[in-house]
Parts: sequence; C-alpha cells; structure tokens
Amino acid sequence: QVQLVESGGGLVQAGGSLRLSCAASERASMGWFRQPPGKERECVAAISWSGGTTYYADSVKGRFTISRDNAKNTVYLQMNSLKPEDTAVYYCAARAGGRATSSRPNEYNYWGQGTQVTVSS
Repeated sequence: QVQLVESGGGLVQAGGSLRLSCAASERASMGWFRQPPGKERECVAAISWSGGTTYYADSVKGRFTISRDNAKNTVYLQMNSLKPEDTAVYYCAARAGGRATSSRPNEYNYWGQGTQVTVSS
C-alpha cells in the first residue's frame, strides 16, 4: 500500500506559477493527473521510477516540469505560465507494478487526495 500526500495547490493569476508536491511512502513510478469540472481525468505528466524518463501532455509541454527527489520519495510538478484552462483538481498517482512512465489512469494503483488549482484570468 503506497500512501500519497499532496500539497501546493491554490489560486493564482494567469501567467503565474505553482509547484505541487507529492510525498510517497515508498518509491514508485508516478504521475500527475487533473480533472476539470465535468470532464474526465487526464494525465498531464508522468515520471519513471528512476526519474530518467518523463511524459507530458501536449497541452502542458514547455510550461510544466515533473521531477523527483528519490531520497525523499517526493515528486514535484512545477507549473509555469498558468492558464485559466489549467484550472482543475490535481491528483498524484503511483504505479505498483511497473517502473516505466504511463499516461493511463487504469495503470495507477494508488491516488492522492487531490489538490485544487484555480487560475484566474
């Protein structure tokens, strides 16, 4: 059982930045997902167990950066140049069965509680 604790959400103006953190109880391949109101959950970024491979959704490439500190079992999502359409509940997730990256929600076994990110125009 991997436990995940997220932090770092909030309200920011368009063009601003936020950094999300996800502390895990053990090391795993991780992903950040978001779910806007009334829409499906989507993967915005993922990082492999080693940290050597990353994935980004096209909508966030060049603006978001995923990274990890394996000594702390913590994954970060640095979000720059935020847009109103980035408004959503953001979730971190962990894969128990693989070390590679994945953008598929059904390949993640454990989920954080979610943190709200609101970008005002």
